Amino acid sequence: MTGALTEVALDGGRSVVVVKRGDGPGEVRAEAAGLRWLADAGTVRIPCVYGDDSRWLVTDRVPQGRPTVEAALRFGRELAALHASGAPAFGAPPPGGPVAAYIGLAPMRNEPGTDWPHWYAEHRVLPYLRDAVDAGTVSSAEAILVERVCERLPELTGPPEPPARLHGDLWNGNVLWGVDGHVWLIDPAAHGGHRETDLAMLDLFGCPHLAQVVDGYEESAPLAQGWRERVGLHQLFPLLVHAVLFGRGYAEQALTVARVAATR
Repeated sequence: MTGALTEVALDGGRSVVVVKRGDGPGEVRAEAAGLRWLADAGTVRIPCVYGDDSRWLVTDRVPQGRPTVEAALRFGRELAALHASGAPAFGAPPPGGPVAAYIGLAPMRNEPGTDWPHWYAEHRVLPYLRDAVDAGTVSSAEAILVERVCERLPELTGPPEPPARLHGDLWNGNVLWGVDGHVWLIDPAAHGGHRETDLAMLDLFGCPHLAQVVDGYEESAPLAQGWRERVGLHQLFPLLVHAVLFGRGYAEQALTVARVAATR
């Protein structure tokens, strides 16, 4: 959620909470449902939701500390457990969450599907590719390259995986290193998806001690062979979202990913 944010002390100074304003229709509902769904897994730390309505969301404030190797290893194990808690289907919204959700400033639809490669192409890559073409950020000729990669996703994306419970927008800004020695996750675009997608997002925008996060993850839930070669495929979605929102630089990155995938 991207609206105004402030910290508020409750009566008597008992605690400090974060109050956020959502501007898009259904934005608060989507974030509140996502936070509750992730918290229900009892794995990664998630701020408590104290209240929400059509415009406002009130959550715990997370006192921040410094990234450590120990916290990174623990986060990796907890993230693996979060993913393993599952989802009813690829694209499934959190319970009580709207189909019309958001990833950052961009609308995102949570339409359930049963086959990840086809669902990923139809509901994550191609909608933003079309928007980028309409905006003139990607040319029609360039779009053909991405479309061809989408057609080949069933052969490029590795062995089938069950739907994972994803944070969905797991860039470094949504990863808080708490003073309590734990990682806390905020601002989800939660849905059922492929577990490699969250890890690819961490890799795309950087994360302190990422190697240790991955080590902790693989200690608990080893990733399928070849997962490192698939990182770019999972990054196509956020790169195209950023191309729509922020322009040609991200489109160039998405096209580079597509060119590499086309040679596999």
